[in-house]
Amino acid sequence: MEATVEQKLQALYDLQTIHSKIDRIRTVRGELPMEVADLEDDVAGLETRIKKVKDELDELEDTIVTRKNNIKEAQSLIKKYEGQQNNVKNNREFEALAKEIEIQGLDIQVSEKKIKEHGFEITSKKQLLDTAIANLEDRKKDLAAKKSELDTITAETQIEEDQLLEKAHKQEEKIDQRLLGAYTKLRSNAKNGLAVVTIQRDSCSGCFNKIPPQRQADIRQRKKIIVCEHCGRIIVDEGFTVESVLA
Repeated sequence: MEATVEQKLQALYDLQTIHSKIDRIRTVRGELPMEVADLEDDVAGLETRIKKVKDELDELEDTIVTRKNNIKEAQSLIKKYEGQQNNVKNNREFEALAKEIEIQGLDIQVSEKKIKEHGFEITSKKQLLDTAIANLEDRKKDLAAKKSELDTITAETQIEEDQLLEKAHKQEEKIDQRLLGAYTKLRSNAKNGLAVVTIQRDSCSGCFNKIPPQRQADIRQRKKIIVCEHCGRIIVDEGFTVESVLA
């Protein structure tokens, strides 16, 4: 047997009451969950940055080692070519060897310049690394403190919230999907999470706009689902109370 409009309104009102209680519990936690999430992101970002800088430092160190080996190899070739110059048979061979010596000398100069540049980079990156590590330690301390604070508050309210969430789930099963979908959409769009509101002082208790007398009379008859002309919330009359099973 299909539920009457009054039964549907009662089911929605009960569900809203449960959700409002859950909202109040979560409000007690305030911004802590977001602060914890932000700090976790900061920690993850700093850890990624530190790893990247360390990898770059390792790469620079490896490059310096390669450059130093190139210098040794070039110096060895210069000695070899200088020795060969003593045994050349003509000027062309001497000049060819001289050219090779010049090339190796230029290679040495380039490598020495690069080693110096990499040295400056290493110094700069080590400073960045030290700063990032210090920031990471600070963020980890802040995260531990915020998590502890959140855990304490959550522990105090978690049992009640879990019970309310279970009640909400059972209550949702009593409401047809179309109506539940409309309720959920209204609730998600409302800053205070109110999708179902009562008449208070001849006004919508959601947006506080006046409700015309005839419309109030229609609402009190409980024969159809009526929404506020201004905010779109579902309005029930002030005589609605939460069923004892949900208390």
